[in-house]
Amino acid sequence: MMRLPIACLVLGLVVEGAAFAQQDRIDTVTPEAPELASYGRYAVGVRTLQATDRNRPDILNTKEGGPTARYDRRFTLEAWYPAALAPGQQPGGEYRVITRDPAITVTLRGQAVRDAAPLTTEGAFPLVVISHGYPGNRYLLSHLGENLASKGFVVVSIDHPDSTYDDQKSFASTLYNRPFDQLFVLNEVARLGAAGSGTFLAGLVDATRAGIVGYSMGGYGVVNVIGGGYSIASETADNAPPNRLLHERGAANPDYANSRDPRIKAAIAIAPWGMLRGAWDTEGLAGIRTPVLFVSGSVDDVSGYEQGTRAIYKEAVNADRYLLTFINANHNAAAPIPAPAEVYATNGQAVPAFLHYADPVWDTVRMNNILDHFATAFFGVYLKGERDKQAYLDVVPNGRDAVYAVEQDGTPSAGYTYWKGFQRGTAVGLVLEHESPVAPDGRQPSAGAQ
Repeated sequence: MMRLPIACLVLGLVVEGAAFAQQDRIDTVTPEAPELASYGRYAVGVRTLQATDRNRPDILNTKEGGPTARYDRRFTLEAWYPAALAPGQQPGGEYRVITRDPAITVTLRGQAVRDAAPLTTEGAFPLVVISHGYPGNRYLLSHLGENLASKGFVVVSIDHPDSTYDDQKSFASTLYNRPFDQLFVLNEVARLGAAGSGTFLAGLVDATRAGIVGYSMGGYGVVNVIGGGYSIASETADNAPPNRLLHERGAANPDYANSRDPRIKAAIAIAPWGMLRGAWDTEGLAGIRTPVLFVSGSVDDVSGYEQGTRAIYKEAVNADRYLLTFINANHNAAAPIPAPAEVYATNGQAVPAFLHYADPVWDTVRMNNILDHFATAFFGVYLKGERDKQAYLDVVPNGRDAVYAVEQDGTPSAGYTYWKGFQRGTAVGLVLEHESPVAPDGRQPSAGAQ
């Protein structure tokens, strides 16, 4: 009599395990996803790299008023790239990943093939660097890494020391190191991509056509890297690194003003942290010249919206810039992968590890698909010069105001203004705004100016 319940229990565990395996995917593209969310024509390879930035200031061991301690800062990087699969080799692979709860490690599944041969017959591909939040890890935006690689980009995602799930330390380290980490990885990939480097990246990546993506504290770093110098007030704010070390990348520092890296042609800043805490002022944000796509939820209670991401967007007056807003989404809009099934609650209560990935209103897969769509268009325009992708960015600002009008055969009729690549009804809840840089005489350039 006991055998049947035990067998049922075992079967239930097997079924539950299979369900978990099916859910932990980073490559899901739903039927309602916008057009450019679909994977591209390239097979995707993935490799893990190690890199060391020697003699970096050691924030955690530097005392106020004392000398700046130094150390070697070591990085683990994940690189996705267009691949040449061997005969019979099929797309697909796994990632063993630490979650927001460091005690839980999960297996994510996607399209990339571990250590696949790089595609070497089409020249060098543009570079995109990805920077996670605090805390996070290099897999937090892995959906975007794989997706962009399938469209002809080399994508390198960073594990930021002192800022990962299993290595979270004082916030001062993250405040100081984020822009330096992002620039170091750009330089390191450029070195590895040079002819004769002896690495798989040699000749595969063109770091002179670089984009950068940052989420939350990664977005904080991105804003600074593309010209948003820190305010003087931030140098002595709560949790600031000692000895006013943020001045190195402050707007008032002439050396910083001359340090903008011309290789970075475009950036995406998702829920960039810092505006609510005075990290920037009007003068600092006016230093941004790089084309940038800001992404935010309209009720972001971490980085802020009207006084946070939207304020940065409005103050970056010298940049060609976009703001994509997910109406009623919070801080997790678009960037994080879907919550792994293993961090779901078992008692019906939401738990912190699950909430780290999820949004109370929006479905995460849908947001991932929308971000992948717009990142494809944005980087296509600014890193590849694909002018046909501009049409995906030139839309009626509020998706609810776009008109979907077609003939009986499905072709657009007069008055059709729906967002390019979006199916009927799927732009509702989204707003995409655009501002051109202010001209030298203080006027807005004419429509279409770049």
